[in-house]
Amino acid sequence: MRTYALLIIVMAAPLLVAAVWSLIRYQRRQDFIEQPFPLQWDTLLREKFPIYGALPDPIRFKLKRMIRIFIAKTHFEACGGLDLVTDEMRVLIAAQACLLVVNHDQKLYPKLKTILIYPSTYKTNHSDSLFHFMEEESEARLGESWSTGTVVLAWDSVEHGAYDTKDGHNLVMHEFAHQLDQLDGTADGAPDLGEHSRYISWARVLGQEYEDLEERLFQGKDSVFDAYGATDPAEFFAVVTETFFEKPKQMKKRHPELYDQFRNFYKLDPLEWS
Repeated sequence: MRTYALLIIVMAAPLLVAAVWSLIRYQRRQDFIEQPFPLQWDTLLREKFPIYGALPDPIRFKLKRMIRIFIAKTHFEACGGLDLVTDEMRVLIAAQACLLVVNHDQKLYPKLKTILIYPSTYKTNHSDSLFHFMEEESEARLGESWSTGTVVLAWDSVEHGAYDTKDGHNLVMHEFAHQLDQLDGTADGAPDLGEHSRYISWARVLGQEYEDLEERLFQGKDSVFDAYGATDPAEFFAVVTETFFEKPKQMKKRHPELYDQFRNFYKLDPLEWS
C-alpha cells in the first residue's frame, strides 16, 4: 500500500507543480491588469498615436484596461535582428489592435497567442507551382495574420501607421482586422456579425463596393480605398477597416452604406473624434 501511495504521489507531482505555476501566472497577470495605467504609457500614446488623445473619455478609459489585458495575455517576440521588444512596442501595438474591439463584448482576440516583430520589411519564402514544378519564392512583407494565432509586424510600419492617422494606412489595424475575419477559421471578408440577418446586407453592400473598386481601378479612376483592397474580399475588409478609422469623412461621403456597415460592426463612429 505504501509503495502504491508513493507511486501515486510521484505521478501526480508534475501535475500539481504545473497547476501551482499556472495559478501563480494567472495571479500575476491579474495583478498586472489591475494596476493603474502608467503615466508614461498615456504620454507615449498621446505623442505617437494621435487617435488615442482624440477619443472620448469613456472609450479611452475602456481602451486603457484592454491594453493591459492584451499585453498580459500576449507573447511578443523580437525577430530579424531586432534586439528586444520594448514597452513602447507592446503599448503602441496593443492600443491600435484594441481600438478595433474596444466596444465589443466578445473575448479579446481569443485565438491570438504571439506577435512577431521585425525591425522593418522582412522576407518570407513560399512555394509556387508552375508547370507542375514547385518553386520557392521570396516575398517582401510588412505584416501577416495567421489563423493559428500569430500576427507578424514590421515595427517601422507600425510606428508610421500609428502616427500618421490621415493616410488611410495602418498596419496593425489591417492585420488585426484579419484576425477578426479569421475567428471562424476562414478569411473571407465576413467576420462574426452576430445576427444572421446582418450577413445579408453585409454581403450586398461589401459585394457591390468590392466590384466598384475593381472597376474603378480598371478604368484608372481614384478611390478612397487602397488598391490592395481589390486583391480579394478578405483584403478588402482589412483595407476598408484602415480607411474607416483614418479617413471617416471621405468614406462616409463617398460610401455611406459601407460606412454604416463598419460603424455597426465596430460599434464606433470615428467621425465623433476625427
